[in-house]
Amino acid sequence: MYLHPELETMTRPEIEKLQMERLKTTLQRCMNAPFYKKRFEEHGLKPEDIRSLEDLRKIPFTTKQDLRDNYPFGMSVVPLEQVVRLHSSSGTTGTPTVILHTQKDLDEWANAVARCLYMVGLRPGDIFQNSSGYGMFTGGLGFQYGAERLGMLTVPAAAGNTKRQIKFITDFGTTALHAIPSYAGRLYEVMEEMGIDPRRDTKLRTLIIGAEPHSDQQRRRIEDMLGVKAYNSFGMSEMCGPGVAFECPEQNGMHIWEDYYIVEIVDPETLEPVPEGEVGELILTTINREAMPLLRYRTRDLTRILPGECPCGRHHKRLDRMKGRSDDMMILKGVNIFPIQIENILMQFKELGSDYLITLTNLEANDEMTVEVELNEFIDDYGFMQRLTKEITRQLKDEILITPTVKLVPKGSLPKQEGKAVRVKDLRKTLI
Repeated sequence: MYLHPELETMTRPEIEKLQMERLKTTLQRCMNAPFYKKRFEEHGLKPEDIRSLEDLRKIPFTTKQDLRDNYPFGMSVVPLEQVVRLHSSSGTTGTPTVILHTQKDLDEWANAVARCLYMVGLRPGDIFQNSSGYGMFTGGLGFQYGAERLGMLTVPAAAGNTKRQIKFITDFGTTALHAIPSYAGRLYEVMEEMGIDPRRDTKLRTLIIGAEPHSDQQRRRIEDMLGVKAYNSFGMSEMCGPGVAFECPEQNGMHIWEDYYIVEIVDPETLEPVPEGEVGELILTTINREAMPLLRYRTRDLTRILPGECPCGRHHKRLDRMKGRSDDMMILKGVNIFPIQIENILMQFKELGSDYLITLTNLEANDEMTVEVELNEFIDDYGFMQRLTKEITRQLKDEILITPTVKLVPKGSLPKQEGKAVRVKDLRKTLI
């Protein structure tokens, strides 16, 4: 049940004792980075001032802009000769962010991912297929090294080429697959077109999903379509990549590995801590990284810490599925709306597919929202379509407090992406 029982079954006092030990070491290491040395001096802080986990709040937040301002190597705490790999964001809209790794960092990352995969029942003898992009994107190499560390036969299929993905699944006897939720739905659609029944014609039994916000209804749908158990995962390149938090077989929240990270949840507006169980912005501090530790990093992801204990026996805190991002929030007619709120409603209707598109426009100086959603199959009943559209609109209005225009469109008519699904198209700026 546990790959690293001595770490996975620690009590809360044991976890916090280890965190404090590792935090002290991390703070001393951070003083080798000009950025953190200057930041501490500006705030009259010294590493010795942090005497408890609560004292962590004295330290200013680190942001993505800080990483950009210190591009490419300004936040490293080790000489470049000790760095063996870097990962970078695309940088298509400005200066990219760069994360550096020593060999020990890579080894620990592989251990964390292996722990996650073992937790959901994967073992040597499983065949693990990874449909993530490789290269600078961390989902490819992160899962690759973790699966290999666990001893599985690993298929580095990479992103895209759906028919080839399916051929690999059927030919190689793939038992476990990593895919983003929207792409898992696309795989099923193409399997249907090819006459392949995933329950009958494949050995798939485990699916790892993440990288884009999704509702529990969407997860259940994917499980039903592919005949698998789908486990939610969370990772980000600034924290290494995949392996930060993962669901256990209980599927009741993602255990975040607190021997690697210190977790805070804050109000994204006031930046003050919120009570346990309330939604806020996830703040992470790395405590087991050599090359480029980050202190109180603002992830911009919105989630909450789930109260109570998990029956699996792990005492590491559990994160709820990501509600969205504080910087993905749509403001429409003064109302704050997240795409996941709309998805939660749409996925309750069995007549609807998994693909939808939210378009924001200006109409006579008023913001308007159109929600296009694909039908699961053709419906030749105009009256039923009208009633369905009306009920979806009503439920959306109850949830988001404004009335969108709902359009039911044929299956396969919305644009498809091989990577993360594009859920929102904001055309308002171009119309002002």
